[in-house]
Amino acid sequence: MTEPYTPPVLPLLDKRQRPLRDLRISVTDRCNFRCNYCMPKQVFDQNYRYLPHTALLSFEEITRITKVFVAHGIEKIRLTGGEPLLRKNIERLIEQLAALRTPAGRTLDVTLTTNGALLARKAHALKAAGLQRVTVSLDALDDAVFRRMNDVDFPVAEVLAGIEAAQEAGLGPIKINMVVKRGTNENEILPMARRFKGSGMVLRLIEYMDVGATNGWRMNEVLPSSEVIKLIGDELPLVPLEPSRPGETAARWGYADAAGRHDPVAGEIGLISSVTQAFCGDCNRARLSTEGKLYLCLFASHGYDLRALIRADGADADLGAAIGRIWQDRTDHYSELRSALPADAGSVIRRVEMSYIGG
Repeated sequence: MTEPYTPPVLPLLDKRQRPLRDLRISVTDRCNFRCNYCMPKQVFDQNYRYLPHTALLSFEEITRITKVFVAHGIEKIRLTGGEPLLRKNIERLIEQLAALRTPAGRTLDVTLTTNGALLARKAHALKAAGLQRVTVSLDALDDAVFRRMNDVDFPVAEVLAGIEAAQEAGLGPIKINMVVKRGTNENEILPMARRFKGSGMVLRLIEYMDVGATNGWRMNEVLPSSEVIKLIGDELPLVPLEPSRPGETAARWGYADAAGRHDPVAGEIGLISSVTQAFCGDCNRARLSTEGKLYLCLFASHGYDLRALIRADGADADLGAAIGRIWQDRTDHYSELRSALPADAGSVIRRVEMSYIGG
């Protein structure tokens, strides 16, 4: 049933007084890459059992759930995967989400994260459907390093062509996400910084995280953001910038001019440091899985089944009440607790996989 839903009194706050503002929606659990920090080939092989199509939320179900989330204060939607561009007719979902409005009548910020493999052929259609921005995962410019990391022998040139197509289509400002893994691609940090400085794109360097239980995460493979900043800053001087908005995941650093001030033309980088500098304190993100489970943290061990509610023909008011209760009971702050956990916690605590709920 889809009768009009009376929105709650805003803002909706969790137990730590964090508002609900950002919804990440995974539209598929499949990906055409096998990056070892996310979907390692030895686990996600030809025998791996993906979700059947009937288990996936339909576009109409996603839109309905999102509309209720918007009434609770959501202002930004990010489509993720797996690889979201593998979901057939994804443009139709984007059109539906782009048509939603906040209680104040504003459009939503509708974005998408992709590995870029299909972006060159889809960029203009995505823009026409109402997508505003893309974030592209790119872990190296060196083709040999990039092919090793995606583990399907995919060439970096095709991802760069996708980024160029996204720029031409107006899907910007584009963010470039680079997961940094010590011993694997740290030599690519400076080439990436040089490449995207002054490009109008924002390079974001992400500490290798202990998401899920299949990537064999070890702390000695984490390159702390403090070391990344020093490495870049020694060649390309940087100055710290203020957060762009509450709940921002990336610490912002701007390229400096000769006088030591931020040069807007040169642009900026971002550092996502969930391992060494937890940002749980103002986290305002919820995550909806491909099959309709709501997760309150990237490192969560369980989700809340919203699909069952809507497929049981429940009213939007019931769905909204459930979402409200779940968020108001939220206490998640895994990154702040990590340092107190035993070294083998990843093998003891079964956490949801990144490929299931997106990054």
